[in-house]
Amino acid sequence: MNRSVSMVAVLLFVSGAASGQSDPWAPPAGFYNGVSGEGSALASSLASRMASGHIQRNYGNFRQSAAIHDLDPDVNGNILLVYNRQSVAAQWTSGQTWNREHVWPQSRQPGSASNSSKGNLGDPHALRPCNPGVNSSRSNKPFGLVTSNGSFGSKGSYYFPGDADRGDIARSLFYSSVRYGLALVEGFPSGNSMGDLNALVAWHYLDTPDTFERRRNHTIFSSQFNPSYFTNNRNAFVDLPGTVWSVFVGEPNDSTLYVGSDPAADGSSVLAADLGVFIAGSGASSDEVTLRRFGADGVYYAVHAEGDIATNQPLLGGFTGAFPIGVGKPQSIEFSLAEGAGVTPGVIAGVLTIENLDVTTGLGSGFGGLDGDDVVEVTGIALAPSSLSFSSGGASVSTTLDLGSVQIGETGDIDLPLWAFDGVPGFTAGGVAAAGESSGDLDEVSVVLPVGVIEPGSSSSIAVSVTPAAKGEIEAVFQITTADDPSIDGAAPRGLLTLTVTAEGVGPVCVADVNSDGLLDGSDFNAWLGAFVNGDSAADSNLDGLLDASDFSAWLGSFLAGC
Repeated sequence: MNRSVSMVAVLLFVSGAASGQSDPWAPPAGFYNGVSGEGSALASSLASRMASGHIQRNYGNFRQSAAIHDLDPDVNGNILLVYNRQSVAAQWTSGQTWNREHVWPQSRQPGSASNSSKGNLGDPHALRPCNPGVNSSRSNKPFGLVTSNGSFGSKGSYYFPGDADRGDIARSLFYSSVRYGLALVEGFPSGNSMGDLNALVAWHYLDTPDTFERRRNHTIFSSQFNPSYFTNNRNAFVDLPGTVWSVFVGEPNDSTLYVGSDPAADGSSVLAADLGVFIAGSGASSDEVTLRRFGADGVYYAVHAEGDIATNQPLLGGFTGAFPIGVGKPQSIEFSLAEGAGVTPGVIAGVLTIENLDVTTGLGSGFGGLDGDDVVEVTGIALAPSSLSFSSGGASVSTTLDLGSVQIGETGDIDLPLWAFDGVPGFTAGGVAAAGESSGDLDEVSVVLPVGVIEPGSSSSIAVSVTPAAKGEIEAVFQITTADDPSIDGAAPRGLLTLTVTAEGVGPVCVADVNSDGLLDGSDFNAWLGAFVNGDSAADSNLDGLLDASDFSAWLGSFLAGC
């Protein structure tokens, strides 16, 4: 990205806000304009923004406002409690069903809470509804340890909020620290400080802001959703999670994100990804790329999709995901066709841009806020469905093939072309044919379909043969099923073709009329004798494939009978 410090921050914040155009819980566009800097300067800038226009609510207001910002989205009239995520009735019952948990304990901050208390003691960003027994069990323990995971509960002198709430709790404490100047420290805190900062920072990258937390942040802020108790301020660390490292760690972030094999010197990388070939409108095409991090520092990232491509991980709140501190496994970024893309045949083209959301710049080009954007160039081809036909023009789905007169015991055959119509030149799928239902004189008619894919604009032959068993009319009907080339994503059946085969079985010619002049006379005998002497099959009058005395008897019988 190679920008100045302030410009890095401003562009980051603007992009985070802009991403909320289809996101109901995002800050208003431009809300964080003017926020800039790194370290203490960034913390001061964020503090000013979170204080600007802030309407402070008191501790008593939380008894009613919790029903709005902590509501259970799945149970009407209920709220979700912190730590155990229990769903209980939202109505305030004087602390019997639920009470008010100070995430930053009362005893570790100035003052004592009463219903009229404002500041951090009454700020809904710093309060959560809690089961009374769980609240009592937590007491005023600080949060830790870095390695804690699983369910909520005490971890020696520390308390663990549980996997579902560890990031939420960390960001609540980040807010209180920056908004009200309270101290977060490494290790076990004393006085009015809180910790453990190391654990809180680690949890921030392990448990990213989910829909519940982001909705909570927005409804605390919003006069639209919370008209009686809205605060008009937001927790910036929910909206802008990429600022946490700079504010609370202070050291330059060593993260370099990349796709493909290795990042370039400025941290940028480019990867080509192929969605392959698929049937237009099938929506069948999707793929994924692997995102890796060089370095060990926690980092949030955003994936922006342009063109014909959409990510399956929506960009909500300005971020897509995060790498935790330490050895982080590579992460998969799934993508597929954007809405409306790939519906018509043609070339697919889109770009995924991966942005490192950290804002530190101390390590220079290629790291943290100066890690160049990574680009995935996505291509693909959408093909029109296949269309097999008995004509090259693609309109013939039924045909009748008449092989005429075929002598009994002999075989008449013909090749019938089966065409793959190229409906959209260059962007049409090939097709395959398979036998469907058949009926009629199947013991006398045989159809052999072409094997494999018929490419658009070309044809393959259907081998048709008729072998009459008796005199008379012959007819057989064959249904031919068609489908797209099965190697193409989204391939599907494409309807039926109907082939009708007709012929007439006829008896052999009069064996006595050997010279075939239509007359029976002495010249026929001479012709038979000549054929017999020369070993010609014309002398095989009994049609047994042999030339012997019985053939003369058969010829004479036919001659005397006049055929």
